[in-house]
This record gives sequence, structure tokens and C-alpha cells, in this order.
Amino acid sequence: MRILFNLAGLLIVLAVVAWLAKTQLKAVVPTAPPPVAGAAAPTVREQSQQMQQQVKQGIERALEQGAGRASDTQP
Repeated sequence: MRILFNLAGLLIVLAVVAWLAKTQLKAVVPTAPPPVAGAAAPTVREQSQQMQQQVKQGIERALEQGAGRASDTQP
């Protein structure tokens, strides 16, 4: 009986961890904008530059948010 309770607890914990991992990964995956009709497909170089730009903008936003939070907590 004790083994069944331990197994059930383990399965519940595994389900919670899997759900949390899924939600975290969904938040991290970048979404590419839909291609414009009639436009040529971007080259690998252009895609790389776009991704670098998106990461740079994300980092800048995060730094600004962190600075805003830090200034809010200081007296």
C-alpha cells in the first residue's frame, strides 16, 4: 500500500514538472513573423540577422525592466 502511495506521488510530481517545463518552453520559443505575400524568401544570412536583432531587442527590454524594478525598490 505504501508503495502505491509513493508511486502515485511520484507520478503527480512528474506531471507537474512536465507541465511547468512545457509552459516555460512555450514562452521561450520565438515566433517568426509570417512571410509577406509576393516577397522572396529571406536568405539564411537575413534570417540570422533578424534573429540577432530580436535577441538584442529582448535583452534590451529585459535590462530596462530590471533597471525599472531596481529603481522602484530603492528608497
